[in-house]
Amino acid sequence: MFVIGIAGGTGSGKTTVVRKLIERLPKGEVAVLHQDSYYKDSSNVPVEDRQKINFDHPDAFDWPLLEQHLHTLRDGKSIEEPIYSYITCTRSNETVHIEPKEVVILEGIMALRDEKLREEMDLKVFVDADADDRLIRVIRRDIVERGRTAEAVMERYGRVLKPMHEQFIEPCKRYADVIIPQGGHNNAAINVMAKFIKQQLREQQQVANGEYRVI
Repeated sequence: MFVIGIAGGTGSGKTTVVRKLIERLPKGEVAVLHQDSYYKDSSNVPVEDRQKINFDHPDAFDWPLLEQHLHTLRDGKSIEEPIYSYITCTRSNETVHIEPKEVVILEGIMALRDEKLREEMDLKVFVDADADDRLIRVIRRDIVERGRTAEAVMERYGRVLKPMHEQFIEPCKRYADVIIPQGGHNNAAINVMAKFIKQQLREQQQVANGEYRVI
């Protein structure tokens, strides 16, 4: 198994990078864990207070559960990934069944922040993008997917997203083995990364088959 952590700011293009990687890797052999699915359940918080939750702060995540699930996949066992609703700020009673695959990708704004998670990773990636480009993507996404107004998104960007990015997300670059500028538009970097992963998988298979020796 080859585990990849892909971090980067909100709207940096992480999802596009993941999609393009999957297209370039062996079909059916990639499992994706979404850090967004591991926000803490806020069903115990009054409805009027839920929209005040800072989703860009480390305290918003259920780190122990995420660590446990990634470790479980590493052990070759399946997991039930939570389903989180940004609208209600609660977890669904349903889950997503994920089987261990040859490649496991953990994608999220702070995928590289937690030391225990990093220890499980074979490759750590940071997706970088210009702040203005990220803001445009955030506005489009939040209006369409989360029912927010452009004004609300802009206000939240200045009050929460920008300072949290500078304090918690940008420093994750120091842990990255690979930094991809221009996000999902950087096909050259994605191609190089896909080739590297394929090579690592071949070497793992050779070792498993007793065909590979380090001299």
